[in-house]
Amino acid sequence: MSSHQQSISSNPSRDINVVLADHDHELLVLPGVVGVYVGLMKDEKTPCLKVMLARKDSDLERRIPRVLEGHPVVTEVTGEIHPLK
Repeated sequence: MSSHQQSISSNPSRDINVVLADHDHELLVLPGVVGVYVGLMKDEKTPCLKVMLARKDSDLERRIPRVLEGHPVVTEVTGEIHPLK
């Protein structure tokens, strides 16, 4: 996945939703990743890709890129996600 890493750009070349659609599968196949979505950075202005983790796992976090196609990637621990019955 490191081949997709780039520096954060103030003007990424592709829309963040397209980037998510093109990379969600490669993130979701990582054991411990339970979801991915477009969210906002802590400044509540900058769009980013959010990767939801089942639990805190520093090894897994190292495998997740910090940037995809110029968009920042942020991890958050959400716990396991189960469908409603």
